[in-house]
Amino acid sequence: MKDKTKLIQDIREFNRFYTRLIGLLDGHLLDSDYSLAEARILYEIYVGKQISASQIVATLSMDKGYVSRILKKFEKEGLINKQNFSTDARVSLLALSEKGLKVFHTLNRASHDQVDALIAPLAVAKQKELVMHMQQIMQILNGSGK
Repeated sequence: MKDKTKLIQDIREFNRFYTRLIGLLDGHLLDSDYSLAEARILYEIYVGKQISASQIVATLSMDKGYVSRILKKFEKEGLINKQNFSTDARVSLLALSEKGLKVFHTLNRASHDQVDALIAPLAVAKQKELVMHMQQIMQILNGSGK
């Protein structure tokens, strides 16, 4: 029991370290006007090309009402376009508008630059080692590293 408590404390310590390191607790991600949740939703819309709100909710495991409020904000700001799904008028497909694409690309570039600055002091071998460990973490937590 004591060993498990230590493991949990160590994992939580890493989580606090990493969220602080990349600024995930800042109200505005990457000195932008957008939160982490908003940036992730923009990313999902960008990747999905045309995606429904329910797909975003499922993919991100986020509260339906919260996603709905963010999407309404995006629509008001002109970041997204909505189009009725051809076989079900109750479902709208979302896509980034030109303005939304600009915002997405700005956030994506800032995120790229942030990671680049984070790993730049490391030797290439250390950068590769870091990525390998991150991939191992994902495999273990996804259940394929049992």
